[in-house]
Amino acid sequence: MSIAREQIRELADFEDSNSSAVSFYFQPVTPRNKAHKEDAILVKDLVRDALRSVESTTSTDKGARVAARADLDRILRLTGELRSNGTHAKGVFACSARNFWRVYDLPPTLPGTQIFVDRHFHLKPIAHLLGAFPRVGVVLVDRQRVRIFDLRLGELTEREGLFQPLNRKGRGDGAYEDGHAQRRIEDETRHHFKAAAALLKDCLEKHLFDKWILGCQDVHRSQLEPQLPAQVSQALIGHFHADLAHITRDEIRSSAQRIVDRWQGERRHDLVRMVLDQARSHGRGVTGLRRVLRALEMGEVQSILIGESFQAHAVECIGCGHLDAHIVAYCPVCGRETQEIVDVGEAILPQVIRRDLETFYVKDDPEFDKVGNIAALLRFRAEDLRPIASGVADQLSRAGAAYPGRLRKFASR
Repeated sequence: MSIAREQIRELADFEDSNSSAVSFYFQPVTPRNKAHKEDAILVKDLVRDALRSVESTTSTDKGARVAARADLDRILRLTGELRSNGTHAKGVFACSARNFWRVYDLPPTLPGTQIFVDRHFHLKPIAHLLGAFPRVGVVLVDRQRVRIFDLRLGELTEREGLFQPLNRKGRGDGAYEDGHAQRRIEDETRHHFKAAAALLKDCLEKHLFDKWILGCQDVHRSQLEPQLPAQVSQALIGHFHADLAHITRDEIRSSAQRIVDRWQGERRHDLVRMVLDQARSHGRGVTGLRRVLRALEMGEVQSILIGESFQAHAVECIGCGHLDAHIVAYCPVCGRETQEIVDVGEAILPQVIRRDLETFYVKDDPEFDKVGNIAALLRFRAEDLRPIASGVADQLSRAGAAYPGRLRKFASR
């Protein structure tokens, strides 16, 4: 089963206080021989290393260690099925202590096959699938049909579209009849493209997709685009040539995916430049771990940028969940004890995912490296508010989305 937004959020919300949550990512590779043993050997080695780590962790109680061993053994038995999985990658998320077991198909673009055991599920390999991948609709149009597909994580699924058979009555005996028939066909065609534009507007308003791609012949594009409302035109991220009578599903998917990949690359580049410019002018941009953590906690963040190799230490409050870049023994918000986090880039992901923040991982950008490899574009600034716990920040974030004017007014007091 392919993973959906709601399922990624379920994983982000999961926590096991005994640190027995197992995350397993399987990235298929081309076998070097017919025996296909490389994957099995790699998974076996990873499971053995994970078991050693669990057994050596003194903070993990005996019951949690037994539960983690059971899940790792089950993953090891799953290896044979994974080898016959074809081109899909896999994600397995397990915690038998909490009766939790989920297996999902993923795009084959993971950094590699990996296993993690912790309090939370390790989500960095799939975090970008949520924040940086908008819901994309692929719309194919001709004079009679509208076909609508969902493009999600490389998979194409068709929705119900429009079909409007045109009047194909024979030509009349005189010029009047011929002209009348031609005008009728032109009227029907115009009404068809109006109906197509209305359908697209309805899909966007119902949030069936956030962005869309058009596939059609040039003559049909020139007839459809003038009918599109402004918000529908603004959501269009590209188009490709398509003859509905002959195009295959694979051709639709590959053409649309190329457009999505190009759009994402351009969006990432533009966002990096925008955030850095805004941060320099003390506008709607912040850089560096301390400022980004504060903006996340205040519910200010709209989009977040993280260096692909970013890793930094921080502490997390065991009570309110406050994250702090300063390694302090007690939480400055509620006074409870803190625990050290080795990878704060991973620790912030539950907040990022719950709030559905646009997320991009940045690679090989020297200017971005200089500002600490982490930055955020803000919806607003709340300069004078004291730090708050993550649960309250979630409420503020939702309130800010619904009433941004009121929250900005409150923040300015």
